[in-house]
Amino acid sequence: MPELPEVETTIKSLNILKNKKVINLDIHSKKLRYSIPHLELKKIINYKIIKLRRIAKYVIIDFNNSMSVIIHLGMSGRLKIIKINIPIKNHDHLVFKFNNIKLIYNDPRRFGFIDIVESDKINNIRYIKKLGIDALDKNLSTEYLYHKFCKSEVLIKQLLLNQYIVSGIGNIYASEILFDAKISPLRKGNSLKKYHIDTIIKSIRKILRKAIKHGGSSISDYVSPDGTLGNFQNNFKVYGREGQRIKGFVIKKEVLYGRSTFFCPKIQK
Repeated sequence: MPELPEVETTIKSLNILKNKKVINLDIHSKKLRYSIPHLELKKIINYKIIKLRRIAKYVIIDFNNSMSVIIHLGMSGRLKIIKINIPIKNHDHLVFKFNNIKLIYNDPRRFGFIDIVESDKINNIRYIKKLGIDALDKNLSTEYLYHKFCKSEVLIKQLLLNQYIVSGIGNIYASEILFDAKISPLRKGNSLKKYHIDTIIKSIRKILRKAIKHGGSSISDYVSPDGTLGNFQNNFKVYGREGQRIKGFVIKKEVLYGRSTFFCPKIQK
């Protein structure tokens, strides 16, 4: 699933669409995770994109008619920019047509979704309103996370994945963040002191910013809109490296809450 770095990389690639007008819109599916709002989406035809941005793992495209398209990439979704004369392929569900290029939403597994809302009401939408502080927001503080963690019996790995506490972190980066912080994913939230939380926040910023710099991670489905593969997977310290050694110690894999978790018990306490 694309996580914060992949969505941020996607936004950067999409910025070439700024100030371009949608001249037509083709919708080839009725439903992804949820029904596609066919009639509402037609409202953006003949309007320009004025801004592209990210909220957590959501791609936000703002138009000059005060409407915003919201895209969640789900497990296998991607956005791709191609020339106008190139034919669409399987799983190309939505096509935004511009003068000389088109933006396509492709999703083989259909776990993503598309929505459209009035721009000034976006923060009141249920799934946006419930989000916790963005993982790269400067307001993500030790006090905030300590308050969320200090009474919790839930394991720290799962707490980092809770989008209602801190938004944007997914399974891959949670493992990498905890290794960088030298904190075991098996520790409960209420076992962490404030200095542990401070270390985790520093590791969140370090790992996510480094991943963005490397264009995200391409280990299965993720490709940026311009066709570029991310290469942060080449910098993984523990994720996907079960049985390998780091600093002389073996990396272990456990399934926690149904998610594969990679860590080094000798380094992470």
